[in-house]
Amino acid sequence: MSRNLTMLTDLYELTMMQGYFKTGNNRTVVFDAFHRRNPDDGGYSISCGLEQVIDYINDLHFSDEDIAYLRSTGLFEEDFLDYLRTFHFTGDVYAIPEGTVMFPREPIVKVIAPIMQAQLLETTVLNIINHQSLIATKAARIVYAADGGGIMEFGLRRAQGPDAGIYGARAAVIAGCVGTSNVLTGQMFGVPVMGTHAHSWIMSFPDELTAFREYAKIYPNACTLLVDTYDTLKSGVPNAIRVFSEMRKAGIPLHNYGIRLDSGDLAYLTKKARKMLDEAGFTDAKIAASSDLDEYLISSLKTQGARIDSWGVGTNLITSKDTPAFGGVYKLAAIMGDDGNFVPKIKLSENSEKITNPGNKTIYRVYDRNGMIVADLIALADEKIDGNQPLLLFDPVETWKKTLLKPGEYTLREILVPIFKSGQCIYKTPKVMDIQAYCKKEMATLWDESKRLVNPHQVHVDLSQRLYDVKKSLLDEYAKV
Repeated sequence: MSRNLTMLTDLYELTMMQGYFKTGNNRTVVFDAFHRRNPDDGGYSISCGLEQVIDYINDLHFSDEDIAYLRSTGLFEEDFLDYLRTFHFTGDVYAIPEGTVMFPREPIVKVIAPIMQAQLLETTVLNIINHQSLIATKAARIVYAADGGGIMEFGLRRAQGPDAGIYGARAAVIAGCVGTSNVLTGQMFGVPVMGTHAHSWIMSFPDELTAFREYAKIYPNACTLLVDTYDTLKSGVPNAIRVFSEMRKAGIPLHNYGIRLDSGDLAYLTKKARKMLDEAGFTDAKIAASSDLDEYLISSLKTQGARIDSWGVGTNLITSKDTPAFGGVYKLAAIMGDDGNFVPKIKLSENSEKITNPGNKTIYRVYDRNGMIVADLIALADEKIDGNQPLLLFDPVETWKKTLLKPGEYTLREILVPIFKSGQCIYKTPKVMDIQAYCKKEMATLWDESKRLVNPHQVHVDLSQRLYDVKKSLLDEYAKV
């Protein structure tokens, strides 16, 4: 969906732009967008939102109405406003493709552009990437907990506004949800839409059995009946069985049918309901469940032997309720010098995790012989890591922790790919369902230890020797001040 989000920015991006304009400071720079921690203290994150970042950059321009509004603030001078009239993006962008497993401190998006352009991108790029990566990561955790049971996203009514509902559902499907209740997301992105009926459908008829019969009459090929409006085991399930029996007797094929529970003790009730359905001869009827589910409750219910085939997850997914923000940041990493070479820049902090990695960088993913992730290696963009040579990996903080990989023991893949060159998009965004298939393959490269919901193994993100030396040199230089 194309729309102009140029003014969706923090004011200081524009005031800094004017400052750069007034001082003649418009050198080409490198900015990195990255996150410092995985949501929910997890072992990984899922990259998401790149398609919307591309749309945003393609549509960057200031309209006459935008210029008039900026003038009305009294903060901007006419020569700068005149410059904005012809503003467009002319730089390069690299990114980790959507659906890719990623880890803290590595660039999700890298922008190489004149600083006035690169600065403006900060807020909106973070807004898009932070939200969708957060929801995709949450959805991936929930899908993992379901262990093969389908997850339907249906959190639109609890999302923080229409955009969060639309793009959150998109992210959830990318991360493995089998569909969404959000019809607009289905229309926009070609993803499956799903749903049954509400308690109000049951309550609008004289009795539950009549409500079930009428629904089955209208939707015989998608007959999932909500059985917990009055009494799940004494009324709901028996009435559903009665309707299924009537359909079978009438010669109506029974497929894509079953029951849904939205309340009560789901472990106890689904085990009882499964027994009742099986004894009545409906062994292929599916049982769906909802009711404030998340990955922890789903995991617990499976441990208790709950007989649930598919799961409807709303609030806790679409809001990532227990971790409501992704925490991605956008930091200057290099400035082009007079000789045309990038001069690395570093941000220092008393908090070691907030010290940035300097320079123009790329990311190599290191796999073992079986295609499983060993580590990620951040290197300078002009480095060529030779996979036919031994590869020494070392922790950039506790440098005595080392792993030596011999040739033939590992393979490499560069995961930061070009998106824009000289202001032109050169990347073709896959369809959402194709991204979902790619994400599934990505998740299969993670060890189970890193997918644990609690206290997962953290994949190492290491620095190349050259990048480590550059960072150490800058740290030593500033330590002398």
